[in-house]
Formats: sequence, C-alpha cells, structure tokens
Amino acid sequence: MIQRISGYFTQVVHRFLPDPLIFAIFLTILTFLLAFGLTPKAPADLVALWGAGFWNLLAFSMQMAMILVTGHALASSPPVKRLLVALAGLAKSPQQAVMLVAFVGGVACAINWGFGLVLGAMLSREVARRVKGVDYRLLVACAYMGFLTWHGGLSGSVPLVAATPGNPMEKAIGLIPVSQTLFTGYNIAITVGLIVMLPLLARQMTPKPEDVVAVDPALLEEPPSFERVLPPGATPAERMEESRLLSLLVALCCAAYLVVRTIQSGFNLDINTVNLVFLAAGIVLHKTPMAYARAVAAAAKGTAGILIQFPFYAGIQAVMDHSGLAGVITRWFVDIANVHTFPLLAFLSSGLINFAVPSGGGHWVVQGPFVMPAAQALGADMGKAAMAIAYGEAWTNMAQPFWALPALAIAGLGVRDIMGYCVTALLFSGVVFVGGMYLF
Repeated sequence: MIQRISGYFTQVVHRFLPDPLIFAIFLTILTFLLAFGLTPKAPADLVALWGAGFWNLLAFSMQMAMILVTGHALASSPPVKRLLVALAGLAKSPQQAVMLVAFVGGVACAINWGFGLVLGAMLSREVARRVKGVDYRLLVACAYMGFLTWHGGLSGSVPLVAATPGNPMEKAIGLIPVSQTLFTGYNIAITVGLIVMLPLLARQMTPKPEDVVAVDPALLEEPPSFERVLPPGATPAERMEESRLLSLLVALCCAAYLVVRTIQSGFNLDINTVNLVFLAAGIVLHKTPMAYARAVAAAAKGTAGILIQFPFYAGIQAVMDHSGLAGVITRWFVDIANVHTFPLLAFLSSGLINFAVPSGGGHWVVQGPFVMPAAQALGADMGKAAMAIAYGEAWTNMAQPFWALPALAIAGLGVRDIMGYCVTALLFSGVVFVGGMYLF
C-alpha cells in the first residue's frame, strides 16, 4: 500500500510541481493576493514590504551556501570518502540501502540539521555507487526525510530561541527552558519514533525492480584529485599555496576561537559553528590551502538555487510578517482552540505558514506573539505550544522545496525527483508528531 501511495505522489509531483524557483514566484503571488484580501494593507504597501524585505536573508543565504560548499568539500576529502565508503558498505540490498540512509540522516539531523543534510546527501551518493538496483531518487529523498527530526534535536531553532534571554517573546511570556521542550518525554518519544519510523517507511516505499530509476552514472563520477604534486623547481609562491603548515595554522585558529568562545559563553552548536568546524576540518583533510580551494570551487557550482530563490522567500516572509497576514492565519486557528485542541491547531497553523515562512526562527518571530499568549490564556502547556510551532515547521518541510536545495545540489537531482516520496513521509510523520504530543 505504501509503495502505491509513494508511486502516486511521485507521478502527481512530476506532473504538477514546477521548479522551486517557479514555486517561489507563484507563492509570492498567492501571498500578495491573501494579504490584499485579508489585511488592510494597500497594494502599494505590500509591494513596499516585499521590496524592503527582499534582501533580508542575505546573511542566511550565505550561511546556507557555506554549509553546502564546506560540507561538500569536507566530504570530498580522502579520509571522509573512506569513512563514507565504509558506512555505505553496510548496505547489501536496495532495501538496506534506503533504510541506512534514512536512519543516518535522521540521527545526524537530530544532532545538527546542517550536518545532517550534507552527510545524508553525500552518503546517498556513496550508497548508490555500491548497491545495484537501488532507486537513486528514493535514496536522496531518504536523506532529506531525516530533516524531520531536526526541531526535536540539539539544533532546533524554536526551543533554543525560546530558552535564550532577549528573544522576542521573553517580555510577554518569559523564558521556556529546554527541560520543558527538548528534554520532555513527548519530544524524546517523537524524535526516537521518527528515527525508527523513517527507515521502515523507506523500506516500504522501495519500488519494484521494473520501476527503479537508475542513477545517471555521470552524477556519481569520482571528482579528480584536488591535490597537486609540486615539481622540483616550484616557486616560493607555489610552495606557499601547497603548504600543509598554513592549513594547520588556519585550523588551529578556528579551534582556538571555539575553545575561547565556549569558555566565555558556553557551548552553542549553531550553523556558524558547524560551518567553521567543516571549514577547519576540510582544509586539514585536504592538506593544503589550494587543494581545499579547488574542492570548494567544485562544490560552489551547486549554490545557484540557494542564491536565486532565498531572496524571494525573504520578500514573502516580510509581507507575511509586516502585513499581519501571518497573524490573521494564526489567530483563526487559535480562536477555535481549547486547551485540548490547542497543540494540534498550533501544529497545523505552523505547517500552513511554513509554505511562506520556511524558517524555524522566523516562525518564532511570526507565530510566537499570537500562539504563546493564547496558550498562556488557555492554560495550555507552554513548552508543548512552542514545540507545536516547531513540529509544524519541520513537518511541512517535506512538501516545501526550500530546505531540499542543498541536498539536491550535492546529489545532482531536481526537486521533482524526490518530492513524491517526501509527501508520503509527510503523511506518516504527521501521525508521529500528533500522536506523540497527545500520548506522552
């Protein structure tokens, strides 16, 4: 049955889902129409909001581009390649292959979402090289499906921001410690449940041999070595470019900074930390600065989707936030809620708004001012209300191509190749999210 469901959604997605850039443009138009119809803003006001917010995600776009290129460059280093090969060697059949990628992706994203996206995509390539008869589309979908666990893990934006002094909701509701969000029984049950469920679901989605889409061998070609052997008469400039000492010095500076920051401010595994660790590890494992630069140049080819699409989502987010449209949608859900239905309705409203504001931190800014005071007034569990926002954002990521772009760039696929499988994961993971919130 699951195989038929995933096959059906794969056909629907291939027929009707456009390229992510076209998706972002249509979503922009829809946001304008809804804001015009449901808020008092005039068209000129909405255009002004969109234009003013269009470049608001430049820093974030650079972070996403860096997670892609530093992760890709790290994974292309000889030691990490050997590790991925060893891990990929654990799978001996197509079913084991998709289960392995789904499991590793889920665990890795629970540790850190950026690390998990990159590791899962790179592992799917290695597995595809070694397991005959595996459907490459499903492999890469399994890598992205692991993203469902990230908000319940150590890098979940909403629970971490809610516990951070100075966050936008502190004056209204106070701080919500992670003991009431990440380290609750229901969150542990949901996160573990997803990690267990995803490999089993992936196994059931494995297509029949006659329906398997084999990977294009060109996507799996080993890149040329980035190392350069210097000739005997190399110039001083060439020797500096291929100096292992300079690579070690860069890595030591990065490590020293992280140690000092941890001593001064405590441990914080955010996206900038991951990027810095990836950069330091990559430059050491590639041995020389220019070998690392060549690896980064090869990886940077996949950043085009990020660079062109993220500004559109920044504009959409600005319209949703400053026109009051996000508040209208959220209040509609909140107004029909009671203390028992509140987690479900907060979850659904977050999932809906995620199509226009695909950012965990953005959700806290957009939805927090409406959802959290309502939860307080109803006497609902404040930690669970915050996590309902987080879960909804993670849930509909399976139907929103925004976060799939880095993984797809590494894998060399398009969004239509994986979204049918991801929508199937959305259906079944919704049961885990809702069940976990109400049963634990």
